This record gives sequence, C-alpha cells and structure tokens, in this order.
Amino acid sequence: MKIPQVPRRDWGKTGLSIPVIPFGTQGFGNHFGDVADDTAVALVHQAIDLGVNHFDCARCYSDSLRKLGLALKGVHRDRVIVSARLCLHRVLTPLQLDHAGSAEDVIRDVEDQLKLLHIDYLDALLLHDPADMGPVLAKGGALEGALRLKDRGLVRNVGFGMRPHDFHRQALDTGAVDVLLTFSDYNLLRKSAADPGGLLEHAAKLGVGVLNGFSIVRGILTGAPVAEAAARGRWTNADDIARATAMRQWAIDREVSLLDIALQFCLAESRIHGNPLGNQNVAELEQNIRAVATPLPSGILKEFIAANL
Repeated sequence: MKIPQVPRRDWGKTGLSIPVIPFGTQGFGNHFGDVADDTAVALVHQAIDLGVNHFDCARCYSDSLRKLGLALKGVHRDRVIVSARLCLHRVLTPLQLDHAGSAEDVIRDVEDQLKLLHIDYLDALLLHDPADMGPVLAKGGALEGALRLKDRGLVRNVGFGMRPHDFHRQALDTGAVDVLLTFSDYNLLRKSAADPGGLLEHAAKLGVGVLNGFSIVRGILTGAPVAEAAARGRWTNADDIARATAMRQWAIDREVSLLDIALQFCLAESRIHGNPLGNQNVAELEQNIRAVATPLPSGILKEFIAANL
C-alpha cells in the first residue's frame, strides 16, 4: 500500500518547514526495547525518504545520539532537520560540569554532540528540563551559551524543552526564544497548553515554533491494549490509564483508530507545529504517517470530543 505524503507546517519564525510528526529518537535509544545499530540506521533513512526528515534527539535518550550520527553519515545536510537537547536535569558527560549548565558547559557539550552526529550545525538547540530557571537565564548561564553558539552558526535556533508553563513564560519573556517543546499538556487526556492566555497563545503571539511532546502519552493512546502499552512506555498514572482504556473501547466500538483520533486532535490545533513520535520500526513509522495523512470519518472527532471521556 502506498504511503501518503506526510503533512508539513512552518515551524514558527525559524523559516523551516517540518513534518507534523518529527522523529523523536528516544524510540531507538533502547528505552522500550533494544534496537540494533543497523536497524536504527535503516529506519532513519526510510524516514527521510518518506518525508519525516526532522529528527529530535538528546544525549539523555540513552545511545540514540550515536545511532542517529551513524545514520546521518553521508546524508546531505540539507535533507534533514535536527533539533537536539542540552539535558539540564542530569549530568551525562564530563563536558557538562553541573546540572545548571554554565555557558561554557553548553558550548562544550554541543560541540561534542555535533561530532557525534557528524553534522556541522543544529537547526535548533533546546535547553532541556532545568530545575531552576534562575541560573539558566543568568549571566554566564545556559541560555547565554546557547546564544553564543547561535552567533557562531553552530545553532540556528534556540529554545527550551520542559513542562512547567511558568518556566516557558520566563524563557519567552527574554525575547531570545525561537522554538519550544511542551510536554504532556496537549493531548486527549489534558489540554492546559491551550488554556486562554496560556502557553500556546503566548508562543503564537511571538511567532515561536512549538513542538508538542507526549501526543500519544507514551503509547497508551495508540489503540494498543492499554495495560501493555503503559508497561512498555513506563506510564503509571492510574487515571490516565483508566481514561485511555475507555477511549480505546469507544474507538473499537466505532471501528475507528484511536491513534488517528489522538494525532488528528493535536493537528487540529494550528499553534502546534510538530508532534514528535518515537518510532522503533518501519511499521510504526508508516502507521504514524497514515494516521496524520488520512482524514478521519466525517464528524468522528467532534463525536469523540462530545463524549467527554
């Protein structure tokens, strides 16, 4: 069966057009099962060929950074979009000396990531999960390091990947943010990112590109048996699991795909530009593309929302 063309959106003011389902590389970082090097490389190449050419990666995704680097060897740089993280919630290498991440830490870490990835610049650098915004935004802090990398051309766009909305507001208020990644706050289970006067509204006013993490909540909104998906995705929120189970049954009763509903619900929010998904194999990749490229049955999303599950 022919794979449809994946929809794309302009990523805020970055000047980049990205697939609406960027490839989150955590999927082949052995978090949810082992993925061999040759499997990861073939998967990346297949994703590029199918138009899912934005890769969102992080050093804190186990061995995925090295695997992505293997795949990018020999790939023309213009064929791919790469966003990477500076992981501030843990110390992962000697290059990063503390959790706060000084400007010099950021520069050393990103220079090393570029070597691992076999590329000469990042399309975006996201400062990831800081515990406290004070040191990050202070003189000599992580944001300063990211902006110095941007001045050197090693990073094209700068932003943050984190959950607290007040942290995002502090970052946006600096005027230095081009992109952001919000987690677990816009999906079928919760929608607080879209609250009036909230994060999506603030970002849209500034032209900031938005990635939406956890659109399928670690797999429990894919239509797979929820208990199995929760165990695989290490998701333990009992209320989420109960609601996802009811949603799955609703979709089964109407012979529609819960995955399609979950992703098309997110796509209906135009202030979100990309919903990164981790793919462990080609079948998952193709399934995700079909889910965003194939229209839902008429009225089904409206009916689902009205069910208030």
